[in-house]
Amino acid sequence: MLMQIRQTTPYLEVNRLLQNLLVNVQMILGVQFIGLYLYGSLASGDFNSETSDIDFLVVMDDELSDESIDALENMHASLAVSGLKWAAKLEGAYIPKHAIRRYDPHDIARPCVNEGDFYLGYQGSDWIIQRYILREQGVVITGPDPKTLIDAVTMEEIRQAVEVILYKWWAPMLDDPARLQASDYQVYAILSMCRVLHTLHTGELSSKPVAARWALDMLEQCWTESIEQAISWRDGMVLNKFDQCLALIRYTLEQTTIYHQ
Repeated sequence: MLMQIRQTTPYLEVNRLLQNLLVNVQMILGVQFIGLYLYGSLASGDFNSETSDIDFLVVMDDELSDESIDALENMHASLAVSGLKWAAKLEGAYIPKHAIRRYDPHDIARPCVNEGDFYLGYQGSDWIIQRYILREQGVVITGPDPKTLIDAVTMEEIRQAVEVILYKWWAPMLDDPARLQASDYQVYAILSMCRVLHTLHTGELSSKPVAARWALDMLEQCWTESIEQAISWRDGMVLNKFDQCLALIRYTLEQTTIYHQ
């Protein structure tokens, strides 16, 4: 029996997309299906219809067969060209219940989708953060309470994950900054640095918009313009904050070093 959406978002077109996703996933997975959940901006309440992704997690009872993975890939390819609003903004993963309970850096690659691109991907340190959000704030489209599926994540684990991402993903861009030429990636970088700084200084995990507003109040005025423009950026706008992005990454790395002294 196919389930209906148990909890909806405030966005009609998002709900239509999620109902379509839910029905298709249930048809493919059958009795393997356990639940569909949202994390990211739809869970934090900071969803931006211009820039946000629709971050989702599907939990299954066990590992998927090759046939099921192929069927999911075909389904997502069809969704991406379906004409449904935000269909190309789906970003998520398919993880069995035994693997979602706690972060395992040695876990095998899992089926993932990112803006129409379906692939087998490994869970990075960011999934420590995603697990926390799913457990504490996740939107249950249908399925059991995520607290029954995911062990508690401590703020020390969150802080460590934030630092790992900073050093492994962002620090190398100081030597190879090609990604930062794009305006949308400049926005991503600025807001991500705000989030790292907010976590270091407050010991809390917030959404990027909340962290950016905190940074406007707490950081020196030399960062104000870049942060304000990142907050107000919309698709198609040119940002031109390449040098400021590099400077903010350096500043964030410096602040991390100071934090540990």
